Amino acid sequence: MARTLSSFSITADGKGDYLISIDDEDGETIELTASYDQLDMISEAIDDALDEDEEDALGVEEDEDEENEA
Repeated sequence: MARTLSSFSITADGKGDYLISIDDEDGETIELTASYDQLDMISEAIDDALDEDEEDALGVEEDEDEENEA
């Protein structure tokens, strides 16, 4: 079963990589090391997922969107 995100942080390690710390609602922490390129891919994946759900999150109906474009 998936755990629920409580908080996270990303810090540079001073050697060109980044430490990602992810805390769940039970207080457990997962630590991962990622390169700049890997963080960039994560960022792009988050943007893509949010873009797909943007209309639902903002409560914009498809018909209203089409009318505004006309």
